Amino acid sequence: MARVDRQHQTQRGRKVKILATLGPASRSPEMIAKLLRAGADAFRVNMSHGDQATHAETIAAIRAAEKDIGRPIAILCDLQGPKLRVGTFAGGRAVIRHGSHFTLDANPAPGDDTRVCLPHPELFGILHKDQRLLIDDGKLRLRVIHADPDAILCSAEVGGVISDRKGVNVPDAVVPVPALTDKDRRDLSFALEHGADYIALSFVQRPEDVAEARRLTGPHGPALIAKIEKPAALEHLDAIIELADGIMVARGDLGVELNPEEVPPLQKRIVEVTRRSGKPVIVATQMLESMIESPAPTRAEVSDVANAVYDGADAVMLSAETASGAWPVEAVTIMDRIAIQVERDPGYQARIHFTSVHPDATTADALAQACATIAQTVTLAGIICFTGSGATARRVARERPSVPVMVLTPSPKTARRMALLWGVYAVHTRDIGSFEEMIGKGKRMALRHGFGEAGAKLVTLAGVPFGTPGATNLLHVVTLAGNELDRHPGG
Repeated sequence: MARVDRQHQTQRGRKVKILATLGPASRSPEMIAKLLRAGADAFRVNMSHGDQATHAETIAAIRAAEKDIGRPIAILCDLQGPKLRVGTFAGGRAVIRHGSHFTLDANPAPGDDTRVCLPHPELFGILHKDQRLLIDDGKLRLRVIHADPDAILCSAEVGGVISDRKGVNVPDAVVPVPALTDKDRRDLSFALEHGADYIALSFVQRPEDVAEARRLTGPHGPALIAKIEKPAALEHLDAIIELADGIMVARGDLGVELNPEEVPPLQKRIVEVTRRSGKPVIVATQMLESMIESPAPTRAEVSDVANAVYDGADAVMLSAETASGAWPVEAVTIMDRIAIQVERDPGYQARIHFTSVHPDATTADALAQACATIAQTVTLAGIICFTGSGATARRVARERPSVPVMVLTPSPKTARRMALLWGVYAVHTRDIGSFEEMIGKGKRMALRHGFGEAGAKLVTLAGVPFGTPGATNLLHVVTLAGNELDRHPGG
């Protein structure tokens, strides 16, 4: 029990969450346990790499660790999406000379330094003169001279070495490809079968891409995270946020298709707009990139993580740093230390409230805002939310209160989803049936999980009648007594 209590204290001490990607360097049960102790709150399973049998073992290991550590852990399965790639080359590679002509065509024969197959016929009909094609994460840059139904003639603005199956980005056009490939559909079925809490949708361009995934998962399926990594998605950002359950600022491909200097203000805009919706927003990609090989980050990387925390992001993500890097535990440890230091800054609360959120004209939103206001006026130890769906917790977290939030829920699914929500600590517990039971259970859980000592005040938030979704209408301030656990030692 002592180990669990220490872990609870660690989680309550940091409001932003850490999402760590698992891979060859980190998917063993021993490493998963180390990452949790280092500060990871949730794990990403990247469906772009590995096979489903390996992913099944990884998910089973996470669930075993969850049981051992005694707190809910979220699993996010990240679908590969419709990644565009060139074909193969004779000898596996070729060199495109600066300023030379290079053709992408429908011929499946191995390529050379003048041409290569582009096995995506949907591109041939949409590209026009002067549009760009970026290859291998933008290392090679081609500009269209002329596009025929079966060939695209380009000039090489930036040449270099090109090898088999390198990725292709098309920043100047909406690519008419389905949001979910056949592989994505198989991986989505796998994720549903294995109880994933979140599904990340790659290369979202339109609201319809999210709607298509929702039709496949159903209304009670995993939460959908839309990854913003295509410029086309920015034109429909509000509609995408409305349909999704959360947003990921996927700066990898976004940084390829946009000029580098455009990404930071866009990141802040995406975080701000998503925060106003009350849905979680994750900042991802290259946050501690140098730690793939180095035991310490660069100062610029530390500032990058700190800025995301100051902006009030719900979570920050590690990719290759933990999936395949040499220092996965150290990467999580450093990210945890950065976040804690930022949140201790006396100016932190003012900075995260640069983004103003305005409650909807509902009782539930008004009470959530009132919780944050009470925390500023009265010395509180925390806020306790009773919720079945998690909607109450999302409303409270949107206000970014100055005190931690404990969510008590009878739903293990809801408890796990809270692992990516700012400032929230979830406990899976039995449901309540009366006002007296709510007060008593709230006090006991607060004491048991270190949310206050005798004499501390807390705000409790719930809905009456109990067990009715969307009925948040009750706010009550309680004072902890030292004998609460003695009277009800069992829960």
